[in-house]
Amino acid sequence: MRIPRHIGVIPDGNRRWAVGRGLAKEMGYREGLQPGLELLRLCKEAGVEELTYYGFTADNTKRPSTQTKAFIQACIDAIELIANEDVSLLVIGNTESKIFPKVLLPYTRRTNIGKGGIKVNFLVNYGWEWDLGNLLANTKKRSQIIKSLKSNDVSRVDLLVRWGGRRRLSGFLPAQCVYADFYVIDDYWPDFKDEHFYEALRWYDNQDITLGG
Repeated sequence: MRIPRHIGVIPDGNRRWAVGRGLAKEMGYREGLQPGLELLRLCKEAGVEELTYYGFTADNTKRPSTQTKAFIQACIDAIELIANEDVSLLVIGNTESKIFPKVLLPYTRRTNIGKGGIKVNFLVNYGWEWDLGNLLANTKKRSQIIKSLKSNDVSRVDLLVRWGGRRRLSGFLPAQCVYADFYVIDDYWPDFKDEHFYEALRWYDNQDITLGG
């Protein structure tokens, strides 16, 4: 089976999961912690070299303060859990904003933890406009543009998997996703199953990967 080198993850549906169980919307975020660790384990076993999680965006912070505080804390908790694994960890986001959790600043430079290994990127207070800036308005070679991105240490995404049934990119690493194959899972992120991962891999293995050629 052909294994994607880099998998992007949009872990959506946390709020809808909570509402469906009669809980407050903000209660759904913490339920995504264990699925995140399980997916990391599966990626390691499969030989995936790079994994990027979508934590929260600058636009997400427009939500009610109770939800904003909850998903920020969930991201902090997730990264602290990942930091107990053998990974090469990088947090990417607008650190100049007061929303960015300062406790994560040490991870904004790639850090080998334990034995290192799989590259794990976590997007925190990320915005595609922040990432791209005015680069695309200038006439530059593609290689120069990539080097100028704030996310320049993140490679091209091969497979982007979104939970929660939505069929939109939501600003996820647009430069790196130009040729990404996009797989959607209708189940909500807190309902993650190992089979979701294997389904995505089987689907990807059947795609015609041409990179525009």
